[in-house]
Amino acid sequence: MSETSAEAVVSAASAAASSAGNWRKAGVAGAAIGVVAAGAAAGVAIERLTVGRGMRNKARLALDSTGPYGTLRGTPGKAYADDGTELYYEIDEAEPETALTPRRRRLFGRKAPAPVTVVFSHGYCLNQDSWHFQRAALRGVVRTVHWDQRSHGRSGRGAAQLEDRKPVTIDQLGRDLLAVIEAAVPEGPIVLVGHSMGGMTVMALAEQFPELIRDRVVGVALVGTSSGRLGEVNFGLPVAGVAAVRRVLPGVLKALGQQAALVERGRRATADLFAGVIKRYSFASRDVDPAVVRFAERMIEGTPIDVVAEFYPAFTEHDKTAALARFAELPVLVLAGVKDLVTPSEHSEAIADLLPDAELVLVPDAGHLVMLEHPEVVTDRLADLLVRAGAVPAGATVGGYGSTSSSAQPG
Repeated sequence: MSETSAEAVVSAASAAASSAGNWRKAGVAGAAIGVVAAGAAAGVAIERLTVGRGMRNKARLALDSTGPYGTLRGTPGKAYADDGTELYYEIDEAEPETALTPRRRRLFGRKAPAPVTVVFSHGYCLNQDSWHFQRAALRGVVRTVHWDQRSHGRSGRGAAQLEDRKPVTIDQLGRDLLAVIEAAVPEGPIVLVGHSMGGMTVMALAEQFPELIRDRVVGVALVGTSSGRLGEVNFGLPVAGVAAVRRVLPGVLKALGQQAALVERGRRATADLFAGVIKRYSFASRDVDPAVVRFAERMIEGTPIDVVAEFYPAFTEHDKTAALARFAELPVLVLAGVKDLVTPSEHSEAIADLLPDAELVLVPDAGHLVMLEHPEVVTDRLADLLVRAGAVPAGATVGGYGSTSSSAQPG
């Protein structure tokens, strides 16, 4: 590409604002917003693909039918947020014999593990299926709840956003999580697991409802997330490009969000560019299973453009550093990919600095979607957290379900 990344963003903004009938410009706008949907800022240089479009379409169809990714389902349920938004969740129950397996008294002071529920919160432009590998590994071992954040997956569009035009806030997501917990886990101890925006949701819950953390939460896992200062992330772009992106991106998003139908067509027209951007900002390994990459594409492609637009501003305002103190007395796992361009691993290190008793795991050769890229590492450390939290007995078998990269190693 001859344009710099900053110039590409400006070009996209102009296209969206000035020509509703020009599909070529709509495609550029769709590509720009695709970057945001992948969790990045905008305007990344992508090498041109040389394979024919027909061949690529056939490859996508083949990959869509490959593997079980996103097919796991549990007992469905619905919760309702404080503004009336319908929130969809699913429960996987533990097998009775697993839940009652005896354990050593000296480890946790009880003969049997507490009936713990693990609640998984997903990230921006994803859905509950992003935890596919961890869900498969933990099935039957411990009770789990997977839910879709408002306007994502099977949950309803945010009522406050759709009806009252209120911006999304991380605080609102924290209250949404409370509604899911009250509906799906009305009693008993809880382990909270959050990836990216899901980790921020967990922090918002802790800030607003400290008594819940004190009385019921027995463990926390924060994966590829941040407690604040996301406005300083450069997304792997040159300094000049980042400055320009930050200057024009709010206007780009607003313009594109108001022309959702046009931009969705543009996204489809630029599917190849969109796929390249998703891979760059989601994964770091060279040998990630193409079916897993395509699985991530489908989740991100399924997020409507107006949802992308209405969520994005919340991240620059996000600051939940003080809330981390709520987790100080708990077993905590902080895990990130070393090559994460969206929420850099330095943000996880900053969280761990404030929680000195937390386990910090930095996964080499891993990007933002580390739980899909190196699922065996994430599952291994999550299983250890569950043992430390008393959620599963020390002798329980939690398989390292799935390996999407030959270079991945646990630990």
